Amino acid sequence: MTRQLSVQEALIYAMITMSATDNQMSDAELQRIGTVVKELPAFDGFDATTLVDHAQACGLLMSGTNGLDNVLDSIAASLPEHMRETAYVLACEVAASDEVLRAEEQRFLQLLSRRLGLSSLTTAALAHAAVARNRRP
Repeated sequence: MTRQLSVQEALIYAMITMSATDNQMSDAELQRIGTVVKELPAFDGFDATTLVDHAQACGLLMSGTNGLDNVLDSIAASLPEHMRETAYVLACEVAASDEVLRAEEQRFLQLLSRRLGLSSLTTAALAHAAVARNRRP
């Protein structure tokens, strides 16, 4: 079942799902999501106080039958072509924020990139940029 989301909701679902993929939503990941929503132009006009509500709705969709597929379908169906790279790089930002990229997270990124129709060259560049931005000295 595909749920139609706003573009901003779809971006949030991509980040929340990435964070929840390894069953460990770290403080660093949650802080990154909050910062992204508050600072990026993609979220202009978005009411950040509703972020928890959207995260819960994403979790509810994810917990249902075929949850991951439904979330991925909803994200892909709700994003215009020009916002697909944004969704992917935001998921990468969340994954990179705790400096550990687990196998489950890598698998989610593969599934997301396929569902969004992104090339391997594009996804490699976006993932590398996210890791570089989150590196500590």
